Amino acid sequence: MKTNVGNHKMNAFKHSELSVRRRGGTVNDYLPIHSFIDSTKELCSDNRHRILHTLWGVRRVIIPIFGETLKNSDGKIINVKDLCEQDHILPDYSNNFIPTLNDFSLQLSENLDFSLIEEIINLEDYDPDMKELLLSPLAITGSKKSLFFTHNSWFINEILPKIFNSKPEIREFKISPSYFFDSMNFSLWMDNGNSFPESAKKIKSMIVG
Repeated sequence: MKTNVGNHKMNAFKHSELSVRRRGGTVNDYLPIHSFIDSTKELCSDNRHRILHTLWGVRRVIIPIFGETLKNSDGKIINVKDLCEQDHILPDYSNNFIPTLNDFSLQLSENLDFSLIEEIINLEDYDPDMKELLLSPLAITGSKKSLFFTHNSWFINEILPKIFNSKPEIREFKISPSYFFDSMNFSLWMDNGNSFPESAKKIKSMIVG
């Protein structure tokens, strides 16, 4: 397993340059995807923001918005999942691991008010595909607190409209992203892979051992 010192200066443009070196085309072919992966910086100013830097983020959010593939300026068909994982997520974690959504969920405080989840969304108001996406964090983590990742103003008014072409909901939201990010512990693995999350303990033993 290849290890590198985390590059603290990576940004969407540099990720796009990496994609050009590996896959051809131009920076503008890849910049929209890399910028979107990092768009959660608007929600949290440090590396706790990286909830889209997960396979859940790629499969459930990025691919539904951008598609399974893209054609670059050289006419080459690029797999979006590979692009996200190999050119963005892995480099952000020293090429050692891709964290899971559960790794982020484990860092959430147990003191979050779960009654807010039931107040913010009536699942009967959403079609089956939307409902499945909104509940997907619980399905893959088994942790109710992971629902805060989808039951919030950002996900409902920013992500759902991009995936389903739905209309934003103009109302007061009792859960904003700051509510759960402010309660999230900062772990060293979030900081460019300076440690290993729970899901990567076996990888750590292979590298260190």
